[in-house]
Amino acid sequence: MPARVHAILVVRPEGRTPTALHLQRTLDALRAQTRPVDALTLVLCGGDAALTEIAAASGAEGVITAPHSTGFAAATALATPRLTGDAVWLLAQDTAPEPDALTRLAGALELAPSLAMAAPKLVQWDDRTEIVSLGVSMTGTGRAVELAAGELDQGQHDAVADVLGADVRGILVRRENWRALGGLDPALAGADEGLDLGVRARLAGDLVTLVPTARVAVAGDGVASVPVGRRAGRRAFAMRTAELHRRLSYAPAFAVVLHWLSLLPLALWRTVTHLISKEPARVWPEWGATLRVLVRLDAVARARGRIKAVKRVGWPRLAALRVSRTQLRLRLDGDAEPTAPVRSDLRFFTGGGAWVVLGAIVVSVAAFPALLAWPSLGGGALAPLQATVGQLWADAGFGQRAIGLATVGPADPFAAVIALLGTLSPAEPSRALVVLWLAALPLAVVGAWFASTRVTERSMLRLTAAVAWALAPTFLAALSEGRPSGVLVHLLLPWLFYTASVAHRSWAAAGAASILLAAVIACAPSLAPAFVLLWAATLIGAGLAQRGRGIGQIIWVVVPSIVAFAPLVWHQVRAGRPWALLADPGVPFAGDAVSPDAVGRLLLATGSPVSDPGGWSAFLPGAPVWWVALLAAPLAVLALLSVLTPRWVSGGGLLVIAGSGLATAFAVVGVSVSFADASAVPIWPGAALSLAWLGAIGAAMLTLDAGVVPRMRLVRPLAAVVVLGALAVTSVPALTLSVRGQSALTNGPSSTLPAYVAAEGRDDARLGTLVLDPTGSGLRVKVVWGGSETLGGQSTIVATRDEADASDQEVADLAAGLVTTSAVDAVSQLASHGIGFVLLAPGDASAADTAASLQLSASTSLDQLRGLDAVGETARGTLWRVTEPSQPRAEPSTATSDTARIIAAGQIAALVIALLLAVPTTASRGIARRSPRIVGPTPGETR
Repeated sequence: MPARVHAILVVRPEGRTPTALHLQRTLDALRAQTRPVDALTLVLCGGDAALTEIAAASGAEGVITAPHSTGFAAATALATPRLTGDAVWLLAQDTAPEPDALTRLAGALELAPSLAMAAPKLVQWDDRTEIVSLGVSMTGTGRAVELAAGELDQGQHDAVADVLGADVRGILVRRENWRALGGLDPALAGADEGLDLGVRARLAGDLVTLVPTARVAVAGDGVASVPVGRRAGRRAFAMRTAELHRRLSYAPAFAVVLHWLSLLPLALWRTVTHLISKEPARVWPEWGATLRVLVRLDAVARARGRIKAVKRVGWPRLAALRVSRTQLRLRLDGDAEPTAPVRSDLRFFTGGGAWVVLGAIVVSVAAFPALLAWPSLGGGALAPLQATVGQLWADAGFGQRAIGLATVGPADPFAAVIALLGTLSPAEPSRALVVLWLAALPLAVVGAWFASTRVTERSMLRLTAAVAWALAPTFLAALSEGRPSGVLVHLLLPWLFYTASVAHRSWAAAGAASILLAAVIACAPSLAPAFVLLWAATLIGAGLAQRGRGIGQIIWVVVPSIVAFAPLVWHQVRAGRPWALLADPGVPFAGDAVSPDAVGRLLLATGSPVSDPGGWSAFLPGAPVWWVALLAAPLAVLALLSVLTPRWVSGGGLLVIAGSGLATAFAVVGVSVSFADASAVPIWPGAALSLAWLGAIGAAMLTLDAGVVPRMRLVRPLAAVVVLGALAVTSVPALTLSVRGQSALTNGPSSTLPAYVAAEGRDDARLGTLVLDPTGSGLRVKVVWGGSETLGGQSTIVATRDEADASDQEVADLAAGLVTTSAVDAVSQLASHGIGFVLLAPGDASAADTAASLQLSASTSLDQLRGLDAVGETARGTLWRVTEPSQPRAEPSTATSDTARIIAAGQIAALVIALLLAVPTTASRGIARRSPRIVGPTPGETR
């Protein structure tokens, strides 16, 4: 047995438990040893008067004080010059050995002279039947692997002795080996210190052993412990730093540079894997550890020098002690406890969901039969899409806008939604809108059916919710009026509810919800305040009810939306138009919106966004239609009753959703922040009503699910029939518009410009056309770039301008110069801006005399201009070609291009992160299977 044992006890306040309590227990345990230590040195890293007093009364041969930031390795190095005797025992303030621990450890060193260090079995501080650590090994790539941890101690590992390394806490090292090895490596950041010491001892030709009968209790918050619990980020940083540092330290000399060069690509790859595995909290520690190791080449050099100084055997001698890939996989699989799934079957097919979707397809074809033959869709707020996928995505970036003479700025996020939609039909992007209209009803059914699974397990109620959502008046109004943003909002909202309602449970749901939220707000920016309110309420609720669990996921949900809208917010705020951020994207279109008076708000309260509820006034001219408003009463009554059911918490939440949507509709009705030509266009309240319908339908289904007692179960199907019957009656006029020949939808156009211009501009987005449109009040002028004015090319930074800027004034001057005899070099100015065509539209038929006179004078003037060649009459008006050599449209400045690349990089990064989080994995699916579909407390639960 070693003649003398010198213990080094390092103390540093770390955890919530007062360090003095742990230190006192450790000192008592040292005094109770059957083989007492011969010398004790305390290293006090920071601390208060209580620790100083305990240290003074400990009987230590010396107390060394050090700054609080001193790590365990550095603290032991401070005590090393004071060492006496034959062995050094490494302890921390939360390391309490059992009475015979030192006897057994010292006995192991005595029996094997070639033994460099002996490690005890670490057990829980308050439960000594649970193993904390018993031996550490590593994989071929250097990853540290605990050989036994988190297990019930039944002696199953007591036969294991020969190991590569061990946890540094409680190990006993021969003094000559300690000095020869150079002690602990301070560059390991507090992790893998015992493993690294064991590896170096093995390379020196010595042995490392476990002494399972020597048990040491550890609390896990001492200076020698890897951070745990709420300090998971620090733990990940420490472990990754240690792993990368050891990789460079252990690598052959020729491979060090290769490993060093691979650090950044490896960090990028591991970032992707962390996001896919739903561990985003490990991303920042990954990069922090990588950058730290990347610049600390001096620490690597010192570590390699220590290894070289003691190395007596080769690395192959250690191979048998490493953990193979197969062993690691078996170990990880064995750690996963099989838990029986508690989630019920989905029952989409067996519950009738597929049949309802099939019925919706039939109704959709019957309601829009002409769309089966149309290549593109027009009317209302519809417009063609760009001819190529590249141009679609070009419209979605920061830079020159597709309308206006020289407008440079951020695109509306809605342009990215349109680009994605058009990409689904790359050969004919405009056909994607036709398919969207035909598939809208069945898609609404599918989305609402899945959303209803968060509310009820009853197949009948899921079908009811799906049909009610598809027949919502706001959805049918968007379809019949040609509002693509309104249609997309209604289709996306159920999926947003489906994912966002469980975002606190998993990162996969949070990632999907964040993408859907950004898409919904992109289609309807006026919903942003309501979503901010709902998000804040959810965040507070998670903090109170979930004790902070899931807050990170909930916070992430809004990040992609913030990144997507940040450039537009910056532009509009700098321009002094913050309210313009609420403008509806796409083609400015007023349509048949309700008025902001009492009657209009009453219609909004009944769920109708148009002045003719359900279209019944046109369906039955002259007949009273006041009764149509009453058809929403059954659904409203059932929704309000949800707070009286046993699931009143969920019911209240759904009513908050409905109320926020209705309040938004009331707030925006009649508010105009954008303009079509010179006419103000109010914000469409239909998108807000879709949010209200979502909450109302969910609350109504919850009432029927939880509010009907068993003896009155027949009330459930009867109420469902009443609700669906009322909505079916409301929807009859809207679904028969095409049959009656009153639909606002038209076949195309494929381009808003003449075919000649469209053909030349198809592949040249820098080709400009000056469009002159005579009206009764003057000449409307605009510049269109490319082959057509497109849906994705619209811009709210143009549509919301309430005063002319320099670009607008220049366009007005160009038009005035072209249509008057006072023109001076007007054609040359056109050519210098890259405008190759002038189109004189037919004029405003409602002001025929004035418009015709203006058109005749403009046509006469244009015919007389040198440098303009008349192409002729077209379906879009009279066309002239600029024959003078034209300059290409000016490219954005270098600063603008750099800004565009930075913005694009940030937005793409946020989207990629969200997509990686949303990708389901085996682990995320397993977690989902072990959680119920329904969200919120159910009867019998206590929350």
